[in-house]
Amino acid sequence: MEKEQIDRINELARKKKSVGLTEAEMQEHERLRRQYIDEFKENLRSTLDQVYIQQEDGSYRKLQKKPPKN
Repeated sequence: MEKEQIDRINELARKKKSVGLTEAEMQEHERLRRQYIDEFKENLRSTLDQVYIQQEDGSYRKLQKKPPKN
């Protein structure tokens, strides 16, 4: 995400707190926030995919997701 887009998110957030947003601005803000969150999650997953855990025997095992709780 480019700096201008992040600045726009912050600008809309400040305006939302002070005077409120129009319907078009609210949609733009939500679209930009969703894009930012999706890119953040993608970057985090990419980083975690490269993490290995050293076992007690000295071997390395790739980090895995925990199984979902029932």
